[in-house]
Amino acid sequence: MPGFGNDPWWVVVIKVLLIFVFLVVLTLFNIWFERRVVARMQHRVGPNVHGPFGLLQSLADGMKLMFKEDLNPKNVDKLVFIAAPVIASIPAFLTFAVIPFGPEVTIPFTDTTTRLQLTDLPVSVLYVMAVASIGIYGIVLAGWSSNSTYSLLGGLRSSAQMISYEVAMGLALVAVFLFAGSMSTSEIVAAQSQANEVSLFGVDVPIPGWYAFLLFPSFLIYVISMVGETNRAPFDLPEAEGELVAGFLTEYSSMKYAMFFLAEYINMATVSALATTLFLGGWYAPWPISLWDGANSGYWPVLWFVGKLMAFIFLYIWLRGTLPRLRYDQFMKFGWKALIPVSLGWIILVATVRAVGREVEVQRNYLLIAAGVIALIAVVSLFLPAKEEKAAEEPEAEFDAFAGGYPVPPPIGSTPAPAASTVRSEDNRG
Repeated sequence: MPGFGNDPWWVVVIKVLLIFVFLVVLTLFNIWFERRVVARMQHRVGPNVHGPFGLLQSLADGMKLMFKEDLNPKNVDKLVFIAAPVIASIPAFLTFAVIPFGPEVTIPFTDTTTRLQLTDLPVSVLYVMAVASIGIYGIVLAGWSSNSTYSLLGGLRSSAQMISYEVAMGLALVAVFLFAGSMSTSEIVAAQSQANEVSLFGVDVPIPGWYAFLLFPSFLIYVISMVGETNRAPFDLPEAEGELVAGFLTEYSSMKYAMFFLAEYINMATVSALATTLFLGGWYAPWPISLWDGANSGYWPVLWFVGKLMAFIFLYIWLRGTLPRLRYDQFMKFGWKALIPVSLGWIILVATVRAVGREVEVQRNYLLIAAGVIALIAVVSLFLPAKEEKAAEEPEAEFDAFAGGYPVPPPIGSTPAPAASTVRSEDNRG
């Protein structure tokens, strides 16, 4: 990619260290932020003892996990058991290599200029999704190597869940590729820098160039899919404390447990940063800050980027504090029978709009608005309750507690069970 690959080695090292420190500090802050926000929603105080406003609570928890006894259950596959958290956590750091934080800047106290991005590729978005999918192996191997039924079920649930919602997430990004004409993250951000005008009944209505407005169905599908991809509430089914103890994490403790915890929060930041890059204009300042001439120069864009990223983190926390956990069958049905078909239909509509606009002189804005309305109606219709057909009223048969040979207490309000003397001898096997 032009503008990349020419940095001195010490600049590359500084970028790598800054990304690593940024993700670790962001994880510590997000844990504190989640506890404080959820506590506020539940009329509690939250962490407020360690450090100012309790900001050092996450660091104290990390130190506690570091010094806890590291237990390895019997009959586990030790090599895989130890390697699983490493496999889950390392890809979480690698995905930020292609995320743009800002424009080209001058490094303080030097004459060296560089972009606020480690590197870029012609297929950067595919790189992010490919590297992020490697983390699934860590979760699956953790469940398999633990030699525990609960852990194995949690690992299988997680693999099915993450693979299913990765399909919907990938399809949601196809429309972005069609509009931007590139899979490079820096070029997708540049494509959203200019405002667009939509002709509505002869009136030009200016709208931001963000794809969250132009491709709202894709944005909505991506946001839903990224919650399922990161195993967060209400889609945190792999852990499911009420039925699987802690899922694939059941047998883990100490630093290995902390590495899974770190990977989860970094993955939240990864999908949020990707959503910011692909749908919210990346590091470009939002309106009305964009009216300031210097808003998109220097190091200010880093602030706008982090602000948009934290908005998605708050969305994660908001969902966790408000929505209950779904049943697993409902969750998988929603992914395969709702999100994926709607994504495919939306891709066909967007591709048709792009093709018709190039071949025929037609107002593409009308076609785009119509396609967006149709897709939005399809998504909303998924949440409407289905009408239940009234079954023909049939007389209820008399309840027989010993019909199957085993005594079963009758349901409340039903006909009491027959006396033992009236039961046929062949059914009384006790």
